[in-house]
Order: sequence, then structure tokens, then C-alpha cells
Amino acid sequence: MTAQPASPPQALGDLRVLELSDEKGQLCGKLLADLGADVIKVEPPEGCSTRRIGPFYEDQPDHNRSLYFWHYNTSKRSITLNLDTPGGQQLFRRLARTADIVLESNAPGAMASRGLGYDELSRDNPRLIYCAVTPFGQSGPWRDFKASDLTLMASGGEMGICGYDLVDDPDDTPIAPGGGNAYHIGDHYAFVAILLALYNRDLRGNGEHIDLSIHEAIALCTEGSFPEYVMTGDNRDRQTGRHASALGSPPVQFKCKDGRYANCFIPRITTEEWLRLVEWLDENGVAGDLKDDRLLDPEVLRGEMGRVLDAVRSMCTRLTADELFHGGQQRKLPWTVVRAPSDIVDDPHLRDRGFFVEVEHPELGKRFTYPGAPYIFHGTPWRVRRRAPLLGEDNVAVYHREMGMDLATLNALSETGVV
Repeated sequence: MTAQPASPPQALGDLRVLELSDEKGQLCGKLLADLGADVIKVEPPEGCSTRRIGPFYEDQPDHNRSLYFWHYNTSKRSITLNLDTPGGQQLFRRLARTADIVLESNAPGAMASRGLGYDELSRDNPRLIYCAVTPFGQSGPWRDFKASDLTLMASGGEMGICGYDLVDDPDDTPIAPGGGNAYHIGDHYAFVAILLALYNRDLRGNGEHIDLSIHEAIALCTEGSFPEYVMTGDNRDRQTGRHASALGSPPVQFKCKDGRYANCFIPRITTEEWLRLVEWLDENGVAGDLKDDRLLDPEVLRGEMGRVLDAVRSMCTRLTADELFHGGQQRKLPWTVVRAPSDIVDDPHLRDRGFFVEVEHPELGKRFTYPGAPYIFHGTPWRVRRRAPLLGEDNVAVYHREMGMDLATLNALSETGVV
């Protein structure tokens, strides 16, 4: 038989992570797991709350069929453990002695009240990196406030810069981007903080306590609005389909012949780009007097940009969104189609780069298409090693085979609600 080549090692393949998180930390755990870390999701016996978030596969609510849970928990393992029992707390302390990272999103102080906070766990494992992801952090007057994705986007400033022009929305309504953006922002910062803590541990040998506030992470992501206000006192106004701006900017998204929209952005256009654009406008019969040589002067062109965009809008009514996209790109203009998620699934560029991956679900006898990674590591590859775990699927592997607990004891702990 021909030997199969060994899979190259993954970047974080030598790390073990204990994850006790809901929607506030699960993406961070996924980022670690898909880069090779052994992420053990420690769940209460009834399962993590995110298992009860739909939609569900074949519309059958079940803690193992949540598509939401599937997406955020690839490559992880699952064990059940009741941390509100002395036996559960003792078992978790044993697990933490050999872990590299603890990732949790409990309420501030909840883990410490069980004797499982950083101070307690680091006494047995000084190299432990402990990351707590909470809405407002472990301290401060808001630390115990309740929050959701929506309220975090509001209090952090993102909703203050997301919305529509007054002509489109006279009420100037703030808009929250959907899809758990607050949690995504917090988890990306948590992931980066953990990698920095690992680097520091490699240099100095000590662990770290990371207090990650989602509120603060969002405040850092207001696209410059916050520092602009600090420096100038100017507030940025919400704008339809483009960045908020204190000075205002012209619309750049136009409806096309096929009813779809194209994004026709014209930033700091050069003379060469302008000549290509005006030729294209002329080919479609909408250039008019924009062919006048006086517009070759950048200052004059800037003053006529409103008329230029009117001509682009007229051209959009004569071409499909894809024709605008490819025609603009051929002329070195940063134009594209405004796409729906269903369009992304068939994106030939993403497929060519192997962005989509097929993940086996052996309990269902099927494979499903998942979104992949935003990066390609040639030496230490990203990889979905397995689908999201079934609830408690790895109890025997972790407690019996790895920790040496006999099966009779494991069964007794299960019957008494510890596991």
C-alpha cells in the first residue's frame, strides 16, 4: 500500500482550550479550533444555550440540529459538566491544570464565585491564559448590566453611524447591522489578545488574565467617528450605503437594468481613470459635455462630480449589475455588485480559492457546505477537522480515556447530575 502523506501541522495544534461560552465567546473558540487547538466545549448537562437557537436542520428543534450552533462550533469537542456542584468544580480544576487557555463568557465574577476564576486556577497552572469575554468587562459601573447584540451595537457607537440619508429616512433612524456583529467584534479582539498572550508566555513563561469588554471593542470599530469627534468635535452623519461622514459624500449605489444594485465608487480618480470612464459613458450615450477637456483638470472634475455620478446613474439603467461590475473592473475602477448571501454561494472566485468546504455529519449520513477561512496558511493550514460536536459526545474520551476515570464512576456522576 502507498503511504498517505501526513497532514501538515496546524498553527495552534499543540494547545488545549477549555471553552465555557455562549454567543459571546463561541466564535473566538472556533477561530482557535479551526487553526488546530483542541477546544473542549464545557457545557451544562442540558447543553449550551446556543444549541437552542434556530434555524434547525429540517425544521426539527433539537440541541444537535441547530444550524447556528453548527457554524460557530466546528472542530470542537463537547463534554457536559455541572459547575454548580462541588464535584463539577473539582473536575474542572483538574481539567484546567493541563489546559493552555480557558475561554469563558459568564457574568462577571460568576466563575470566581465557584472557585474557578483566574486567581484560583493559575495557582495550579501558572502558565494558564484565562480570557473572560463579557459585555462591559469585569469592573466599572456597567459591569453587571444586561446586554444583547443590539444593545451593544447601540451603546458602543456603531448604530450611531449606521443608517440612511435624511432624504431616504427623514427620521434619521439608527440601524444595527445584523448577524451578531457585536459578538463577532468582541471575539476577534479576544482571539488577537489570546495570540499575544501566547507569544508573551513563550517569551516569559507566565500566563495572563484577559478581561475582554465587547463594549470597548465596538467603540474601537466606529470607522474613525470616535477619534474624529475627540479631535474636531464633529459628529459624522449617517448615509445610505456608505460610510458616515461629517462632510457628506454623494450616493454611489445605483439600480441597474436588471433591478439589482451596483456600487460605483469613484475615489480620487486619476486622469487615466477618468479618460477610461468618460469613454465608457460615451459608448452608452450618457457622456454629454463631460467629454470637455476642461474636466481633465482635477479641481474642475471634483467640482463636477455630481454631474459625473448622474451620468453613471443613467448608464446603470442601461446595463446589468454584472456588466457594471466587470466593465468597471476592466477599467480599473473599484466597482462591484451589491450581492445577497445566496449570490455568494455561487461566487466563482471564492470557489476557485477553496473558500467553501464540505463537512461530514456522520450521524446524519450527509455532507454540508460550510464557509471557510478568510486566509490561506500554506505551512500551518486552517482546517475544519470535524463538524460541531453532539452534546456530551466526548465525555468518555475526555473523562475516561484522557483523565483515567473508570466508566462506573462516570456513569454515577452522570446519574447524579454532575456530568
